[in-house]
Amino acid sequence: MKAIWNGKVVAESDNTVVVEGNHYFPPSDIKKEFFKETNTHTHCPWKGQASYYTLEVNGEENKDAAWYYPEASELAKNIENYVAFWNGVKVEN
Repeated sequence: MKAIWNGKVVAESDNTVVVEGNHYFPPSDIKKEFFKETNTHTHCPWKGQASYYTLEVNGEENKDAAWYYPEASELAKNIENYVAFWNGVKVEN
């Protein structure tokens, strides 16, 4: 799977985990040079508190376009620190 935004592959993996229709990429398979941590957090009742990244590609930003669970609940331990995308990021095979 590939995650693409603004013409660049920002993550690529053969080992994504699909949860609720979202592909979660292992942290080792994201291209960290495109990711900037933000102060945004949301809460999922069964996965826990999510943290977000803003993507920076070719001088443009996509605010909070990626999220992950740094301390996932017991039910979601298999995606702890794995990264998922939204907000215009294309995830494809």
